[in-house]
Amino acid sequence: MHAAIPFLLMGALGAVVLVLLVGVLSFAKGGPWYQRHANHLMNARVAAQALAVALLAAAVFLNL
Repeated sequence: MHAAIPFLLMGALGAVVLVLLVGVLSFAKGGPWYQRHANHLMNARVAAQALAVALLAAAVFLNL
């Protein structure tokens, strides 16, 4: 399990970047899609960031 944490962390960071990029681009474009999904994108970003922070804390705790 210790060897998997860096890969999981990179996946979580990639998810944060992807959700953030989709949110920024949809905000720039505007329109009804952004109005319907803005809150969902923000919640997804916060959840991905929480997962990334938890995995980073686990990596530091386990001295990886």
